[in-house]
Amino acid sequence: MRIFLLIATNMAILLVASIVMTLLGVNTSTMGGLLMFAAIFGFGGAFLSLAISKWMAKKTMGCEVITTPRDNTERWLVETVARQAKQVGIKMPEVAIYQSAELNAFATGPSKNNALVAVSSGLLYGMTQDEIEGVLAHEVSHVANGDMVTLTLIQGVVNTFVIFAARVVAGIIDNFISSNDEEGEGLGVFAYMGVVIVLDMLFGILASIIVAYFSRIREFKADEGAAKLAGKEKMIAALERLRQGPETGALPAQMSALGITGKRSMSELIMSHPPLEKRIAALRNS
Repeated sequence: MRIFLLIATNMAILLVASIVMTLLGVNTSTMGGLLMFAAIFGFGGAFLSLAISKWMAKKTMGCEVITTPRDNTERWLVETVARQAKQVGIKMPEVAIYQSAELNAFATGPSKNNALVAVSSGLLYGMTQDEIEGVLAHEVSHVANGDMVTLTLIQGVVNTFVIFAARVVAGIIDNFISSNDEEGEGLGVFAYMGVVIVLDMLFGILASIIVAYFSRIREFKADEGAAKLAGKEKMIAALERLRQGPETGALPAQMSALGITGKRSMSELIMSHPPLEKRIAALRNS
């Protein structure tokens, strides 16, 4: 279904763009080449990020993968993830700890059977086992739902749109100026690139809002999955504990989307996670 939606979305982008260009009198013979260029760079960057996500997480966060548990806490952590992974029918993810005082955890990896679940030392030693179990269930649900791939596909689509739309609009501006210029010079190379950069930034802001919207939907789904795995009360207790604690924010952008919680903001539009209050209310009403 994700692949079908991906292809359908890109075909829709091409169709709409071709119609608009035709109505504006712009030559559409190079539109296919432009879309291919946009897709290669748009999806290429997104899938490269996915492919190296585990390696990047280990390097940037200093994750220590647990191969042999050093104490009962680490043993319980690995056994809990193993049990939950078996319940949802995925291969055992790597389990890691990273040193941070904040209460957070994240999941990452190129596929549901090649994933990493990491928790902060602050969360591991600052929450009860019931609360941690809820957090782990949330992250395992992200993995089981294939959210790493889903968000990568969404990111690839919006990246393609940004690259494609910025250059199409810049071309329209260039054609308009050249048609009204006695010398017909248009923007010129440097001015054209400047317009493209500005449009990339503007469309990039719109794209980030779209990605954040889908990310918030995935969070509600992961909460539902966690409630089934660990029990609704444990998941609610974990979210309540996070709500009472300080704001988190140490996770890099490429990992924060699959963290247990994200940065708070004045506008929900740009938040990767719904407000904790909404997540708690959704679970209580489910």
